[in-house]
Amino acid sequence: MKISGSTVLITGASRGLGRHFAEELLARGANVYATARDPESVDIAGAVPLRLDLLDPASVTAAAAAASDVTLLINNAGISLYQDLVTGDLDKIRRELDTAFYGTLSVVRAFAPVLAANGGGAILNVLSRMSWLSYPGANSYAVAKAAEWSLTNGIRLELAGQGTQVTGLLMSATDTDMMSGWNIPKNDPADVVRQALDGLEAGALEVLADDDTRSAKAQLSADPGEMYGALLTQSADAG
Repeated sequence: MKISGSTVLITGASRGLGRHFAEELLARGANVYATARDPESVDIAGAVPLRLDLLDPASVTAAAAAASDVTLLINNAGISLYQDLVTGDLDKIRRELDTAFYGTLSVVRAFAPVLAANGGGAILNVLSRMSWLSYPGANSYAVAKAAEWSLTNGIRLELAGQGTQVTGLLMSATDTDMMSGWNIPKNDPADVVRQALDGLEAGALEVLADDDTRSAKAQLSADPGEMYGALLTQSADAG
């Protein structure tokens, strides 16, 4: 996947990581559709604003028709509503899953024929370290991102025949609006975006943007006690 000269559609591009993607892609010579639920909120010079709401199938269909020259799809839009699974608000849990899994799948299904018609192209899904890690207070987000990670692996196999490269970007806490309330070390979003696009051009199937994310993936092969031992102790003490 070559960035220069490509035509890219980014979901959730009005702010945060999506905005950084748009600006970096434009700097690398790409043509950019910057989508948002409210396209008037997109004020990125050089980008074409376009309405796309992951939870509105008609808007997804309309976006695919309007952007029929896309060669790279970046599924960036997402939400985090900080719910636990046993006691959390079920409507909010469903909304996270509807956004991360069903919303992303809706966009992929709409744009897969577009990519095929334009030579195959690529899809980049913005995932999270929490695809591999649960954490009290945000367990519903972890479930949603785990589902989106599995979706990424599945569509990679399904779209290989049409020549579409599918890459997953996974990261720990990153300095965007979504994480503004957290006083913890955070990645520079511009650095995350550069790594993602470099990896995409190199043909990487996954881009792990920081050491914490690489550690989380490595721990998947270990006993769960190694990852969750301290959290289990804290929960037991709190109970």
